[in-house]
Amino acid sequence: QVQLVESGGGLVQPGGSLRLSCVASGFTISSNAMSWYRQAPGKERELVATITSTGGNTNYADSVKGRFTISRDNAKNTVFLLMNSLKPGDTAVYYCAVYLAFWHWGQGTQVTVSS
Repeated sequence: QVQLVESGGGLVQPGGSLRLSCVASGFTISSNAMSWYRQAPGKERELVATITSTGGNTNYADSVKGRFTISRDNAKNTVFLLMNSLKPGDTAVYYCAVYLAFWHWGQGTQVTVSS
């Protein structure tokens, strides 16, 4: 079955960096667009970044443009989210997602930006 497993979250100071990973199984990411979402306490889940199946196109939320980079390694069936210049407002649980007839989600990884 489809499974998405995120990792790489943690506690980081403002201005720091983290790289999240999402290992997929049960399907091939090279045939699908992949996305990262996040959900902060008391807020709705929001789209952070999307990468097309070929990797040729990416889209970002305005709040992360210029700071976050989504990428993929099809050979490893893995999607990444490199987050630079992190701000306290980036604190959230980050989820990897793919749409295959319906949305599939990972369990999420906590990112906390605090001094």
